[in-house]
Amino acid sequence: MKTKILHKINIEYTQGDITKQPDIEAIVNAANAYLKPGGGVAGAIHCAAGIELEKECAKYAPIKVGQAVITKAYNLPNKYVIHCLGPRYKIDKPEEKLLADCYINSLKIAEENKIFSVAFPSISTGAFGYPIEEATNVVIETIKILAPKLKFVKKIRFVLFSRYDFEVYNRIISEKL
Repeated sequence: MKTKILHKINIEYTQGDITKQPDIEAIVNAANAYLKPGGGVAGAIHCAAGIELEKECAKYAPIKVGQAVITKAYNLPNKYVIHCLGPRYKIDKPEEKLLADCYINSLKIAEENKIFSVAFPSISTGAFGYPIEEATNVVIETIKILAPKLKFVKKIRFVLFSRYDFEVYNRIISEKL
């Protein structure tokens, strides 16, 4: 786990499993439009949370690209799951704005719910094909703009599944924060 401080907010990044972050109040799901279990992050979160998560999600589906909604976390070690639909690279336009919207809207929900800590996966960089370097640059620039405005969120963690993704975050965060 590596940490940087940005406007009194701990920005952490680690290689690991988003479903195993017991010290985090809300984790973010890289969801599909219908908020259903699927592959990747969504599949792992739904599997760990149990069937009740899918039942609650049905009330909010479908969601639009960049939109975020919040549910309970059920069997996860967290209090909440914030579900966000990321853009499909080269399909959903403008992908940079839509990816930034995922982080903006997720943190807006966290602020509205007075959530202290949020963990994000690398949204849209798996099956949706967003190149990790481009996505990480969008994410870090977005967080730099949002950080001074956050009142409740004091910890933002990026949980990267692969070693390569972690190395990209490490390099870009070192350069930009």
